[in-house]
Amino acid sequence: MASFTLLLLAFLLSTNTFAAEEMEEEELLALFEVMGSLLDYPDWPQAHPFPCTDTPWPGVKCELCQAPPFFHVTQIHIGPDILDPPCKISANLSHALLNLPYLKSLSIFSCFTASPAALFPALFESLSYLEHLALQSNPALSGVIPSSLGNAASLRVLSLSQNSLNGEIPQAIGGLVHLQQLDLSYNNLSGEVPQAIGGLKSLSILDLSWNALKGQLPSSLGNLQLLQKLDLGSNKLQGKIPQKLGMLKKLVLLDLSHNFINGPIPESLGGLEHLEYLILDHNPLNAAVPLFLGSLEKLASISLSECGIEGPIPTSLTSLKTLTALSLANNNLSGPIPPELGELPNLDLLNLSHNQLSGELSFPNEFMNKLGKRLDLRGNYGLCSSQRRNFSVHSDEPPYCLNGARNESEKQERTEDYKSIQPAWNQWEDNSCSSTNLSWDKDLMLVFCAFVVAVVLCSVLFE
Repeated sequence: MASFTLLLLAFLLSTNTFAAEEMEEEELLALFEVMGSLLDYPDWPQAHPFPCTDTPWPGVKCELCQAPPFFHVTQIHIGPDILDPPCKISANLSHALLNLPYLKSLSIFSCFTASPAALFPALFESLSYLEHLALQSNPALSGVIPSSLGNAASLRVLSLSQNSLNGEIPQAIGGLVHLQQLDLSYNNLSGEVPQAIGGLKSLSILDLSWNALKGQLPSSLGNLQLLQKLDLGSNKLQGKIPQKLGMLKKLVLLDLSHNFINGPIPESLGGLEHLEYLILDHNPLNAAVPLFLGSLEKLASISLSECGIEGPIPTSLTSLKTLTALSLANNNLSGPIPPELGELPNLDLLNLSHNQLSGELSFPNEFMNKLGKRLDLRGNYGLCSSQRRNFSVHSDEPPYCLNGARNESEKQERTEDYKSIQPAWNQWEDNSCSSTNLSWDKDLMLVFCAFVVAVVLCSVLFE
């Protein structure tokens, strides 16, 4: 029993000694300083003196190094999933981060909201192990992206979205050869999309949307063979879509909406066999809907609204059995609506409003009822329907037609509507010879008849 007690005492002593030496002093003090620059909790060091073992905090992770046997901070995370303690009003990025050389992941969400903060160049020069950097939803994080970013060669994820960063994307970003995800969306970035991005061969997600980028799309984007998401929407890009984008065989989402890109859509995009989302709306494409879209069997959503699209709706679209949303609104489409669209099993939104479509609408009642408000056919005055249907509040009911032509009663109704807004002299002319639609009262009619008789008598007397 005595020997067991001695062993237990020795174990406890060794544990306490190890806890006291769990981290190198310089690294521990650097962590305290970093947390002090971010959190509104001055007593954080006292509450978490051993952050890697005895007094952990959920936003800090450590790894044990064998030689020498010290813990090192490898992850710092501050976000809405950790509400206590909150970020301080004067939160900023401390240079003490440079003394956490083993840091692999740094993620800070919604922390820099009032006091100005910026990315300092040395941040990317010292953290050679950094793989994941996510600074998101920080409206007070401004300034430029340092060119030293290219030195963080271990980066796999770089997300700087929803901040107030400005300036150009540095060409040095091409040095991030292991980068898999790049998200710089929702900033104030300007300049052109760097050609160097085409050298990031491991990239699977590229999101530069909602900035002020201009110039043409670099053809080097076609080199990103692993790319699954390409979102450059809501910028000031112009020119044509590069033919080489058709080489992105794994692409699932292509969003180039709200730019100044010209058409036509290149036939090479017919090679995007995994494409599910094609979003090109609000661009001056001024071309026809390409026939090859019908061969992209995995397409789930097509949006080409306000693109100056002209010509008919190709029947090839009716072969897209996975299609859930089709928006071709505010274009110059003409001709009939292919009735086979109403037979697509997964179509749940159809917006063909404000075009020049004509002919008879022949969708099944079941399809019409399923879509309801998600069916929009407004502004196509050449359309007619062979039977009365209850359209959604977002769809004007097209006029009634029979055998492809408007019903005579419908025509009469529209004629009467037209007459009701004619000027007064036209109303007199139209009603003077009608005995069924008189709108005058009897006294006025008697006066008029007396006047006519008087004129006739006078002409006879004076002959």
